[in-house]
Amino acid sequence: MLAELQAPKRQPNLLFASVRYLYGAPTGWTQFRNWVFERRDEIVTVIRVRRTQTNEPARCATLLPLLATLPQPLALLEVGAAAGLCLLADRYAYDYNSHNVAPSRPVAAVAPHVQMPRELLNSASSARYRRAWRAGLDLEPLDVRDNDQMAWLEALVWPGEGHRLELLRAATEVAKLDPPALFRGDLCHDLPSLAAQAPSNATLVVFHTAVLAYVPDRRERAAFAETVGELDAVWVANEAPGLVSHARRPDHAYRSDAFLLIQTRNRSRGPIPTERASIG
Repeated sequence: MLAELQAPKRQPNLLFASVRYLYGAPTGWTQFRNWVFERRDEIVTVIRVRRTQTNEPARCATLLPLLATLPQPLALLEVGAAAGLCLLADRYAYDYNSHNVAPSRPVAAVAPHVQMPRELLNSASSARYRRAWRAGLDLEPLDVRDNDQMAWLEALVWPGEGHRLELLRAATEVAKLDPPALFRGDLCHDLPSLAAQAPSNATLVVFHTAVLAYVPDRRERAAFAETVGELDAVWVANEAPGLVSHARRPDHAYRSDAFLLIQTRNRSRGPIPTERASIG
């Protein structure tokens, strides 16, 4: 069934999420199989019009210490922003193995509490940054105030993934209080014009996390790297190893089994402090 679709749509993520979005979580393999075969047309229709847009706020726990080391204030530009939840790293609470970091300001909604390894932080002060501007770029931005779009975002969270759904819902409530500005556009063609809107007195940070896997064409990833390299910006990429191979040698790189976090300074941005949080 998937083989009959265009290559970008041949994703298990899209199949599973479409079934859950339409009918809820199946009780087991038999029900899932019956749904797929009996309701094929409905499922394929959803697959054709939707995209995989997993918006995981817990990824902010690895971004926060790095952002805090950059010259302040920051102008944050997220590529592949979905609903923009990762643009709100300063609005969440963090627990780095009992080392607690509070949101930058109190919020009416319950802030997500992300538990991550203690070694991500050098000190409490290293987990703070000042934001002057933020914006997100996505082929199909999602509005946190749109119940249908949020239902799709929730359908993309796999069952059995711990507190991911709870965290997503809490982050969505935080975002509703102050939704980030999101713009429809392509990561190569529309990035420069959006970056030009950032205030000149702030450090422009172009970042993305788990996005390049959905850019399967190596040439397009290379074009994106060239586009970012032409900007007067700091580039922060949190991606699977191998997907950022077109980046020039980064200033700093931190690797785990699943992700490679790199930071590269482009063109005329001022010097970056040498002290770094150790990110495993």
